[in-house]
Amino acid sequence: MRKSKIKGSSHSIRPIESGAPKWVKSSAEEVESIILDVSKKGVSPSQIGVLLRDQYGVPLTKQVTNKKLVSILAEKGMAPAIPEDLFNLIKHTRAIRAHMEEHPKDMGSKRGLQLLESKINRLAKYYKANGKLPRDWKYSPEKASILVR
Repeated sequence: MRKSKIKGSSHSIRPIESGAPKWVKSSAEEVESIILDVSKKGVSPSQIGVLLRDQYGVPLTKQVTNKKLVSILAEKGMAPAIPEDLFNLIKHTRAIRAHMEEHPKDMGSKRGLQLLESKINRLAKYYKANGKLPRDWKYSPEKASILVR
């Protein structure tokens, strides 16, 4: 019996065309100014992308501006210190540690924490190799409590 069936074939696919869709009315300068204004309010890059999609009708920032959203923020010096996916994982570990203080015998959570911390270390290794994090950056639970507030 064939066990490795192809599953999950229904998903969205990014458009092939490189330019902005014809129905997008915003110019590149307008989109960049919206990104910078919203970023000044402390909104994360992924939330900015959702806001652009839902409120301004911009499907992909790269199609309109020819630059990624985070690179626009980096040009203006407003990019987050650590990448957002790594930050969210660190935030999750902090929540699990708080749970573990209340329930020290929860071995399932302890195992989940170990797996999550190993994922953080793998991701940090990738970001160090690509220059997004400094070479001497190292994850520690103490750093997690300082970073996430």
